[in-house]
Amino acid sequence: MAAEERRVGNLPRPRTGTVDRGAELAEIERLFEGSSREGPARLVTLTGVGGVGKTRVALNAATALQSRFRDGAWLVELSPLRQGDLLAHAIAEALPLADQTTRPMIDVLAEYLAERELLLVLDTCEHLTDACAFAAEALLRAAPGLRVLATSRRTLNVVGERILSIEPLPVPEADDARAGTADAVALLTMRATEAVPGFTVTDADRAELVRLCRRLDGLPLAIELAAARLRDLPVRELTARLDDRFAVLGDTDGIARDAEPPWHQALRTAIGWSHQLCTPAERLLWARLSVFAGSFDAETARQVCADDHLPAQQIPAVLGTLTEKSILIWQPTGGGERYRMLDTIREYGAHWLRGLGEEDTLRRRHRDHYLALARWGDAAWIGPDQFAWYDRMTAEHDNLRAALEYSLTEPEGHIALEMTVALWFFWYSCGFLREGRHYLDQALAADTTPSPARVKALYVCGQVVLHLGDLPALEARAAECTALAAHFGDAERRYAAATELRALALRGDLAQTVSQAEVLLATDWREKPLTLLPLAALVLLTHSLVASSRFEEAVAWLDELSAACDRNGERSMRAWGDFVRAQAELALGRFQEADAHARAALLVKHRLRDGVGTGMALEALARAATATGRGQDAAWLLGLAAQLWETLGRPQAGVPAVVAAHQVCERQTREALGADAYQRAFDAGCTIDLNTGIAHTLNPAAVPPLLQ
Repeated sequence: MAAEERRVGNLPRPRTGTVDRGAELAEIERLFEGSSREGPARLVTLTGVGGVGKTRVALNAATALQSRFRDGAWLVELSPLRQGDLLAHAIAEALPLADQTTRPMIDVLAEYLAERELLLVLDTCEHLTDACAFAAEALLRAAPGLRVLATSRRTLNVVGERILSIEPLPVPEADDARAGTADAVALLTMRATEAVPGFTVTDADRAELVRLCRRLDGLPLAIELAAARLRDLPVRELTARLDDRFAVLGDTDGIARDAEPPWHQALRTAIGWSHQLCTPAERLLWARLSVFAGSFDAETARQVCADDHLPAQQIPAVLGTLTEKSILIWQPTGGGERYRMLDTIREYGAHWLRGLGEEDTLRRRHRDHYLALARWGDAAWIGPDQFAWYDRMTAEHDNLRAALEYSLTEPEGHIALEMTVALWFFWYSCGFLREGRHYLDQALAADTTPSPARVKALYVCGQVVLHLGDLPALEARAAECTALAAHFGDAERRYAAATELRALALRGDLAQTVSQAEVLLATDWREKPLTLLPLAALVLLTHSLVASSRFEEAVAWLDELSAACDRNGERSMRAWGDFVRAQAELALGRFQEADAHARAALLVKHRLRDGVGTGMALEALARAATATGRGQDAAWLLGLAAQLWETLGRPQAGVPAVVAAHQVCERQTREALGADAYQRAFDAGCTIDLNTGIAHTLNPAAVPPLLQ
């Protein structure tokens, strides 16, 4: 692990201060560096009871080690993930990897990591131990430079796994002169100071702080919950009440001992005591919020959790008091305020919800809310608010998964089919093609009844597998869609025709693609509300016309595409049109126009995190640079594009015309610059931070970093 100064990765900044865990951090470093007789560890698992601070220790260790890994340290938060078969997808999403091929994702990850030196932090593995063990073994076997740091209440039982048990914080004896500096007391003091303005520790109450910490066995989460109560109670009274709570443990928290998770008694007591001291409204909201995966906002909490027992107008205030009591964590984001629960707190709420007999009711409300959100997004996506919808839906990704998984538990699967179809824009336009296929395949398998809904699902699945480049799957979906649509109406037959069009395009049958697209577009689509079907047909038509060297025809149709999108404020499909327009303008020798259209496409596709669209736009910009004699810019852009294609799995998305154009551009640029100069510029584009490189590219006045 060569030491470097740069820090690469996605580790979050610490939310609050923390106490020293120097011994644990040193031991993690020692294990990875190999200063023990067993040699260097490749997988270290931090174990311990809930609330002991495993995640905080792992993040602090990863931050300390980050600069020693050439390719950084990356956090994968597994708490919101409820299905082990999506683990590889979650790891890929945490990494800068958005593969859009049909290979198994674990194989994609193994190939991506094979030549990298990287620390992967798998946080909260206990509910996915088998999947985590399989992934860790496969990835470590494939990638010699990979190290894995896992947190789990249970070990992964992988060969070579080193276990480090994270213990509670040290608690001093009451008469220890250094009591105020002991870790547990220091944490309590730190959190109390944050919670209570003007809080100070006096000689008179230091012994009570020690007693309180000892009563809580030094567990960080229990200490933080207790510190939040110091707003309302002096430390002596708080400690006395906790003593009372221990005396009646198990009588008032509503949870059967044989049903609870393996929490430490002190933590269970602290959580139960905090619960007991909550108001009835706070307890009820705490329980109901446990159905959320990941984070949520106040309005969503109101819609899912409110009823006659918990009026909607009370919920914002109750969210505030639960945050003050450390039950919720408040998270300001660019899209507004959001909240989340720590896993152990959520588990307690979920047990309470089951005890109330409300679990299925609340999960159904949660599902119905996200189904309504999917329907709303379906109706609104082709409109002026695509960027806002992208931000909203990606923020709700964990909850969308939870809602879909609940829907798939219903025997008929009708809601799952409807929801996966309504989320077409999330799968296709927001960059989650692989996951979209996963859920579409599951929903289609769960609901096999012939219906218009199934026809539309096959149509949406066709759009997804088209962009994954899976021709056999697309042909199978198209054949079923056509056969099924014959039993229904005109709308279903158009869905079938559009799915057949995609199969023609992926086969590379240019003449038939043009003919079929023109048939689909020979309707009154211009007078109707704009939908994906004519827009996708226009993109496939114009791409095929360009590939057939019918450039002026392509430009005429592209004018129609741009006008339709502009009338509706649509950007995503307009950007695809801009890319195709750039190709046509390049062929017609109008290089400035090509550059302008490619930049317009890049701006939108990068904002929507559309990796394929971003890569295509970079390719077009490189060709425009070569055509105008800007060889160093072209080589740099080709390097930037190569960096992106590596994360997607298929250079130039495997599109033959774009692959051929890339090869010509590369050859011409190399000949113009010479091999050495070309390689220097290419390497500079290939190694710069991708977002920084694209920011340079989008600013016409900026000079590529290589040339500054």
